[in-house]
Amino acid sequence: MIDIEKILADGVTKGASDIHIVEGSKPLYRINRTLVEVEEVEEVNEKDIFDIFEFFINDNPGLRNMFQNEKKLDLNFQILGARLRINVSSASGLPIFTARIINNKLPRFNDLGLPDVVRRTASLPQGLILVTGKSNSGKSTTLNALINEINRTENRKILTLENPIEYLHQSDKSLIIQKEVGEGKDCLSFSDGAINALREDCDIVVIGEIRDKNTIDAALELAESGHLVIGTMHTRSAAETIDRILGFYDLSDQLVVKYIVSSVLKAVISQRLINGNDNNLVMVPEIMIVDDVISGLIRKEKFSKSEIEDAIQTRMERGSISFINSLANAVSTKKISLYQAKKQLDDAGCENLTRILGQINERKLNF
Repeated sequence: MIDIEKILADGVTKGASDIHIVEGSKPLYRINRTLVEVEEVEEVNEKDIFDIFEFFINDNPGLRNMFQNEKKLDLNFQILGARLRINVSSASGLPIFTARIINNKLPRFNDLGLPDVVRRTASLPQGLILVTGKSNSGKSTTLNALINEINRTENRKILTLENPIEYLHQSDKSLIIQKEVGEGKDCLSFSDGAINALREDCDIVVIGEIRDKNTIDAALELAESGHLVIGTMHTRSAAETIDRILGFYDLSDQLVVKYIVSSVLKAVISQRLINGNDNNLVMVPEIMIVDDVISGLIRKEKFSKSEIEDAIQTRMERGSISFINSLANAVSTKKISLYQAKKQLDDAGCENLTRILGQINERKLNF
């Protein structure tokens, strides 16, 4: 029989972010974005798969019925003091397992590699701050680092809506309430939790994921009513984020929504994690600080992503930084290689990167 506890424990010890178990393959650890086979273990067979399934559900008929009906299941598990989120789904009629290892150590803002302007936005009394990026881009880490920073320094009530709860916070100078979203949890949906937050005397509401019209409606209402709202979205850039928000609404409603967004949106932090020269992942952000210029571009009748991108490039004195400038800074400080940087760009972007790096090198020579 496969020793699933040893596989999970070894994954924690080796610093894996995820563990994948699929019939017909050896278990895999994801370490620094790379999938690594567990060499000392045989390929997982069908009997192993069902043994692992029984291990996780622990003879719970409710969980078994839920998986049979929905073909998916989310579970929590602990080993070696680490918390794991176990996702069970189905492929070719068999369960497959993805275990996300959750770091128990609360992230500190100073360790993220983000500029201090991001910290300052989290001290605003009200508005909307969005942290965006694709899966595994560090959004939850940034979100929780901001919560941790506020908790250490400010006297505020913070309500978080998460699915699942990853980092556990203890109230310090702030009062922190963490709610888990999902059927049978603390609230059914992110939008339900956000709407109810209006009645909970919160100063800050953290929305773990904004992915539908109801949730963005609630987030905008909270921000308009004097709350600071910090949320995440699965978008790759600031301009794409605004475009996605507008896309939730009919064309007839977009003009009003543009005015609301332009007045409450304070910052968008779009993140990418890129393999670094020291084999660790390096945060490379695009940061859009919403000032009068960018607010005006959001309100324009015809929204243009390229105009937003150009404005970010020229608003560095306000704290904004374009993705290509972040890439160039990471290359010039030898955090990432030029090869890794160019992998993120199209041909025109590569030419622009080369030009910016030339300007940086020229300034160094003149200095």
